[in-house]
Amino acid sequence: MATDLHDLHLPHQLAAAYKTLTAQCHCKSAHFTVTVPSSALPLPVHLCHCSICRYTHGTLCSFHAPLPKGVEPEFVLPSSIASSLTGYVHSPQAAAERFFCTTCGCHIGDRDLKPDPDTGKPEWRVATSIFAAHDEDSFQIRSHCFTDPTTEPNLSTWLPSINGRKIHVWNPSPNDPQFPLASSPPPKPDLPNNENKNLLLAQCHCAGVRFTLPRPSPQEIADPLLSRYLKSSPNPNPSSSKANDDNDDKPTTATATATATTTLKRVACLCLCADCRLVSGAHAMPWTFAPLSCIQPEVGPGLEGFGGTLRLYRSSERVTRGFCGGCGATVFYALDDEERVSLLPGGERIVDVAVGILRDWEGRIAVEDWVTWRTGRLAGMETGKEFDGAFAEALAEGLGAWGVRRHGERMEFNIPLDL
Repeated sequence: MATDLHDLHLPHQLAAAYKTLTAQCHCKSAHFTVTVPSSALPLPVHLCHCSICRYTHGTLCSFHAPLPKGVEPEFVLPSSIASSLTGYVHSPQAAAERFFCTTCGCHIGDRDLKPDPDTGKPEWRVATSIFAAHDEDSFQIRSHCFTDPTTEPNLSTWLPSINGRKIHVWNPSPNDPQFPLASSPPPKPDLPNNENKNLLLAQCHCAGVRFTLPRPSPQEIADPLLSRYLKSSPNPNPSSSKANDDNDDKPTTATATATATTTLKRVACLCLCADCRLVSGAHAMPWTFAPLSCIQPEVGPGLEGFGGTLRLYRSSERVTRGFCGGCGATVFYALDDEERVSLLPGGERIVDVAVGILRDWEGRIAVEDWVTWRTGRLAGMETGKEFDGAFAEALAEGLGAWGVRRHGERMEFNIPLDL
């Protein structure tokens, strides 16, 4: 029996009643911990599909969890907000400041601009994709928010559930005063009038990085290497697509989609590898592929000479990545390998482009009529399973099932020097 009051502890005072979680970006310049009450675990994770998150990350959505009131990240020296991070406030109406690593571009989370009246501290939402582990004892993906049918397919399309647990979809009312930007679509791109329907605009949120991509050219189609980054698929049928997605028990067959127009498009894939996760701050990185000569204005073979706010980061001995130094959006991935260079005169080099910053001439961020998604396989699957196995397995299943509903098959094809 304890003889001293100091030996008697309330449950919330016990060491085991708290858990410390550790997070780092790819370059490790941003390094912090959060210590939360065990009673608050697992932290609820929401996947935000709004255009702001999409264009500031370059991904299809962000992966954020709100910290309990009064809990803030504790940075591990020499890391600090002032020395390691760049802040971005997306508009005068913004309620929070977004932070990303100044060196590698990884988003680490958002901090409210005003302190909470109860604690005197600003509330945080942290990017859960950069923590050391993402088991369901610490984090649990529970909701999709700010989804929009015009942006489908997206991760809310492909990730309806995890481990049999349905993921809730939440969207605020357009008249909700707490979310004044919820119903404000991004402005239409100002593309050249004479050819705008044949161009995709790639632009981050702050517009510091901006370029265009055309549809595949005859030269690409004829090139033995470049043509391997192209694949035909039916264009989406607005009148039937949603109905098909809503009825999982009646998958679309190849015959059912035969009436749709089939177009040769750039291939696209989702990558779950640790490098992509830790430079974007999101579980899944969406990439499409294009010859450098297609990008206007021009960019050099090593992503040099582009200008604007593009910053370069060497994530490995052979890989250079590009991100916006203004808002943090992941933009490019360039691999130093001759197998990504055409053998035909001119030596065209292939570069990866982040799908999350693409939009068409109407400003729509849905790009299904521009890219053919590989639905039969995820890139970086093994490392993705090591980090968050439940998510990786559920996404692979949901993506494949969508492929069957949409195209009558799980589209499986090799992308040269896959991520």
